[in-house]
Amino acid sequence: MNLSFASDEKRDIDVLHEIGERIAAADPLYTVLKLVVEFVSTVVKSDSCFIYVREGSEIILRASQNPHADIVDRLKLRMGEGITGWVAEHKKPVAIAKDALLDPRFQLFHELPEDRFQAFLSVPILCRDKLVGVINLQHREPHDYTQREIRLVSTIGFLVGPEIELVRFETENAKSAELSEARQLVESAQKVLGRNLRIPDEDAYLVLQRESRQRRKSMKEIAEAILLANEIGHAHTC
Repeated sequence: MNLSFASDEKRDIDVLHEIGERIAAADPLYTVLKLVVEFVSTVVKSDSCFIYVREGSEIILRASQNPHADIVDRLKLRMGEGITGWVAEHKKPVAIAKDALLDPRFQLFHELPEDRFQAFLSVPILCRDKLVGVINLQHREPHDYTQREIRLVSTIGFLVGPEIELVRFETENAKSAELSEARQLVESAQKVLGRNLRIPDEDAYLVLQRESRQRRKSMKEIAEAILLANEIGHAHTC
């Protein structure tokens, strides 16, 4: 066996093993995505790395190797839009060694200097054949992506796909539980207001809504204040 090949293969396995360990220990979605950027950039030295995550019918830029605070979480693509959208739609990698912006699938985003880079590698992030997102790598100068590089980035996509789905699922469940709790608090405060002011529940809700806008606080915060005041009032009358 070629010693250089064996050394590369061992290094690849070590990197993938470390990715698995660190991703498994990460909780928030942005922590996971930051680790993905870090590891992909380690596996393939590049001038840019973007991570897009699918949300409904769109794929949204959620992480970047280079600082892009103005567009991360804001740049959205439709399925099939640009090379990234094509990869998302077809769930197949695309590797372009040079003149990436001349590819007929390419779409220019003027706020991204990376759009002027020469080489482009785009790989799907999958979970059981379901698209989770897309990993993009770019080089300023022409770069021939080797099969090893494409295979490694693709493997990272397969590896992190289930983790991203799990974190998103847990986040959505937490948000759902929080919304349910807020709804219950608002309904309880609505009843207290209606009883104290002797107005219908519908009017009590409008009072809550008005207070929320005027005080620039959430409906939940207003409801909590009303319920606390009601509880204190009851304590003093007992």
